[in-house]
Amino acid sequence: MKATFKRTMLAASCAAALGGINTTVQAADWLALQGTEPQGTAARAKVWGFIQAQYQDDTSDPGTGPNAGLYVPPKLIGPDLDTQSAFNINRARVGVRGTGMPIDPNVNYFFLVEFGNNAITNPGSSFAKVTDASITLNHLKDFVRARAGQFKIPMAEEIYQGIALFDYVNFTAGTNQLLLERIPNRTYTGNVPAQPLPPGTSLNAYNQSVAAARGIGLQLFNTVHVAPTWEVGYSFMVDNGNGINTSDNDDNKDIHLYLNATKVFSGRGPRRQDWKTFAWYTKGDRTIDGTNDSIHNPQEYERKRYGVGTKYYQLPFRVSAEWIKAEGVIFQGPDKPSFGLLGPGVGNPNHSFNGLNPDAEATSWYIEGGYYIPNTKWEIDLRYAKFNRMDNQSPVSFGPPAGPHQNVTPEVEFTELTLGVQYHFNRKTRLTLNLSKNEAEAVTYAAGAAPNSNLDGVDNRYAIQLTHIF
Repeated sequence: MKATFKRTMLAASCAAALGGINTTVQAADWLALQGTEPQGTAARAKVWGFIQAQYQDDTSDPGTGPNAGLYVPPKLIGPDLDTQSAFNINRARVGVRGTGMPIDPNVNYFFLVEFGNNAITNPGSSFAKVTDASITLNHLKDFVRARAGQFKIPMAEEIYQGIALFDYVNFTAGTNQLLLERIPNRTYTGNVPAQPLPPGTSLNAYNQSVAAARGIGLQLFNTVHVAPTWEVGYSFMVDNGNGINTSDNDDNKDIHLYLNATKVFSGRGPRRQDWKTFAWYTKGDRTIDGTNDSIHNPQEYERKRYGVGTKYYQLPFRVSAEWIKAEGVIFQGPDKPSFGLLGPGVGNPNHSFNGLNPDAEATSWYIEGGYYIPNTKWEIDLRYAKFNRMDNQSPVSFGPPAGPHQNVTPEVEFTELTLGVQYHFNRKTRLTLNLSKNEAEAVTYAAGAAPNSNLDGVDNRYAIQLTHIF
């Protein structure tokens, strides 16, 4: 590949993540890129942002049997979930970042607001929502950096990387359901049944913003260069465990651990050529009112998430893979704001077979790759993903399909194969096209029975997205 094209790709990536900030002295890791500014060269205030406009079309069929003609969330376009095809400004973010120089170049700040139509601003139909507002202290940068405020939680690469550089339109099902995190409603809210189109009742029953893989708290982190081409990054973070919602609904706090080791090949910025391997762990409690008894009587449930992954990038190839494990508080869909709880007297009154059970588990993994066609502006991507929700429950736990627990949350297996093509108009603008072949099956039930009367119809989704950074 020609050197000029390499420089173009790297420049586009740096501008995307940093909004045009000089990247010549930035470390090429997300801990630094999203938490620090280049000392001595960063502006006091740099306005930056990006816009993503998209169109998506889902070809899934409606339900069969008792749900004939009805739809469930996996077959609809979010965040509104009222159609199978829609144009949308899914992200429109504007921010400002910089340093306190010349007063004190060791103090950085980062502020970002979301104006797009997504799970951050909808539910609630918010006009705008603050996603990031943080201050970083670099006075002991040779040992540790400290960051306080609201910011991204270091975790899986798919969601931790700068979203303006994400190579696909949609997250994998596992990342979407396990890591993006929906914050439970404060009081019990019943499940929404499958709906016709247009739906008579909103299928998004949550009334708070998605956590957006962010938290409000304190982070101690740094990147240490252990050899000329090797570096190690680490992070310890504690936060409210309530996402981007500014109030803390209980006294519980989340802890997050992150560690990576990276071999640097060449270049700088978020698209530098390197090979990174990482591991992460997060643990906390969630308070949820799960009883349909008109009394506010929430209970605490433990929530754990952890994973490992690796990402290799050296032109003209990119390959990455991740594995994620979840225990407790397993999301069951936007139509189930109390995480699938059935209420007393229905199924098991103690809720022992639902996504809030500390024994409930889920496993997700994916492998993906990209090829940057030499001497062109074209890129080809391919991703295969698997997500098993409630995968530690056996069919016996639920009883036979005609048994008393036929409506209790089953194990669901999501499979996705996505073919993507990207065209880079220039260093700040690109077009992304995705074709995803999706399947979903309640593996503890027969085809066409119970939940499969809806899931059998999950099918292909087409998406096109235009991204521009300014």
